[in-house]
Amino acid sequence: MTACTTEAPRAIEGLARILLVNDDPASRLALQAVLRAGGYTVDSAASAAEAIAKLDEGEYELVLTDLRMETPEAGYRVLAHAKIVDYRPAAALLQAYREEGVADPDLPADESILIAPENLPELLAKVADLVAARAMRRAARALRHPGS
Repeated sequence: MTACTTEAPRAIEGLARILLVNDDPASRLALQAVLRAGGYTVDSAASAAEAIAKLDEGEYELVLTDLRMETPEAGYRVLAHAKIVDYRPAAALLQAYREEGVADPDLPADESILIAPENLPELLAKVADLVAARAMRRAARALRHPGS
């Protein structure tokens, strides 16, 4: 029997490479399946520490993270790290429910996603928008600074 790997070459699979961070195994697997069905290559992490290590090891176009994992603010640690890696992925919070006082004033409104499990097309549209916005920012930067 041969070993099965979950990471396919990007030329074969995936519109973009996404890091999905969620400590709830059922939610993580369900979202991973939805994103893969949407054409994305998805790596996953079950904690902020695991996500930070993956951000340092690979390059992602988008990071989707739950807010509350091993600590109530673990998701913010993931977002903060995503902002400092050289390749600057788009990043968004995943929230399965709306909670008062959760919004981060430093996080632009378009970088938060409220996941409604019954509205998966909206989730996939938001993911596509975030990936496209990142690609446009990178293209604009490349035009302003050719050769860098």
